[in-house]
Amino acid sequence: MSDTDTPKLDFAARGENNMSYGDYLDLDRILNAQHPRSPDHNEMLFIVQHQTSELWMKLMLHELEAAIGAIAHDQLPPAFKMLARVSRIMEQLVHAWDVLATMTPPEYSAIRPYLAQSSGFQSYQYRCIEFALGNKNAAMLKPHQHRPDLLARVQKAFEAPSLYDESLRLLHRRGLPIPDSHRERDWTQPYAESEAVEQAWLKIYREPQAHWDLYQLGEELTDLEDAFRLWRFRHMTTVERVIGFKRGTGGTGGISYLRRMLDTVLFPEIWHLRTDL
Repeated sequence: MSDTDTPKLDFAARGENNMSYGDYLDLDRILNAQHPRSPDHNEMLFIVQHQTSELWMKLMLHELEAAIGAIAHDQLPPAFKMLARVSRIMEQLVHAWDVLATMTPPEYSAIRPYLAQSSGFQSYQYRCIEFALGNKNAAMLKPHQHRPDLLARVQKAFEAPSLYDESLRLLHRRGLPIPDSHRERDWTQPYAESEAVEQAWLKIYREPQAHWDLYQLGEELTDLEDAFRLWRFRHMTTVERVIGFKRGTGGTGGISYLRRMLDTVLFPEIWHLRTDL
């Protein structure tokens, strides 16, 4: 075996030039961050499921924020790559529910008292994702008021133009007739569907060769919302499978709340135009 085929085996000496896999990934902290509170075997599944979801959401926010910035600066090719990655991350999160669905109702009931009022509903990263995608709701700032550092992050996402807002501003810069009400507005308010915006998207979809990159943007947004709907739907069905119609630990109606969330449409004109094509 040549020297080039000899794997590195000795990491006793410390330093950046002798960094191991575990050092690079900070695995000691990650793999020791699971602290079950109940005596039940199945709580480890519940913790790891949610911690890994938060890691994926961290990457999703990293990509979403960069994509929004790229669109704001007319840099569409890198934005497309980032948005495609976000859609694939959501696919990972959809399949993660398959693992949690192996937890049966009696198994969840054994750990539920130990969760107190903690709930995924309170995830600040998920809230930042929703805000970045345009689902703005001032009431969703309240769960983070006890942590000024987290509140500042969520507030920033709440007050910023969403992915769709920046996309419409881009359409205006390309000469499409986006009304003033949808280019410069109070970004903290929920998005209001516009016939004029739908007509602008229809022009793009009827003449894709003349507006190819904007046409691709519309399809990237469609892919993203499609994946997001699947993620929400799989969340709802998993919760119903495990806890039925009990109230959520965070005080929501559980299934009734999750079903209402399925009715949220992020990019309405892009979906509605398909009927008119």
